[in-house]
Amino acid sequence: MRRLLPEPAGEIDPYDAYGDVKGPWLRVGMVMSADGSVTDEHGWTHGLGGEADFWVFLILRALADGILVGAGTIRSGMVRPARLRRSLRERRGRPPAPIVVVSRSLSLDWTLPLFTAAETPTIVVTSAAALKTAEMPDAVRPHVLTAGDDDVDLGRAVHELRERGLENLVCEGGPMLATSLVEAGLVDEICLNLAPTLMGGGRHTRMLGELAGPAALDPAAVYLDDGVLFLRYGLT
Repeated sequence: MRRLLPEPAGEIDPYDAYGDVKGPWLRVGMVMSADGSVTDEHGWTHGLGGEADFWVFLILRALADGILVGAGTIRSGMVRPARLRRSLRERRGRPPAPIVVVSRSLSLDWTLPLFTAAETPTIVVTSAAALKTAEMPDAVRPHVLTAGDDDVDLGRAVHELRERGLENLVCEGGPMLATSLVEAGLVDEICLNLAPTLMGGGRHTRMLGELAGPAALDPAAVYLDDGVLFLRYGLT
């Protein structure tokens, strides 16, 4: 990986590059085609960025203490139990990070490997009202965090996660969760991997949904590897 901004440099270690921020932090990390789609023609992200993008994806997971994912993305079947790279986590003396599912309704398939076979138990964030009426396996209940009465209070959820030791968080989507986190003022950095491909017409999934107003970004760093531009923006 080469650094183009702020000072050009060759052969940098992306683990060190992305690990240069002091916590606690919350990042949104996504890959996107050059014409704005965060999914390929099959509705997945895997086909966009190649090996360079996948390596940074693993690094962002390794640097985080929790991996935030929206319920809609879980229902799409695109999320499996976290692929753990112990060597990356051990470089900072941290245990494997859990996936944290944010769900307002708890309408989830509890038979998914995410809930039955995750090495580090998946955490579910929801509201007190949803938990009252939800049907879920007893094995899942100890890992449910309630944040808010009738709806999920994301600010409270992030606070509670950090109280549990999950200080640094990365959100991998989907668009609804990422948008809500940005609008709540909880996102410190956008890590956008711009793939050298055009998706054209057909299915396009945007990185974010509708925002109440523009959110200014502060370019922090740009890297290049295998044709993929890795862009880091602070939110001002």
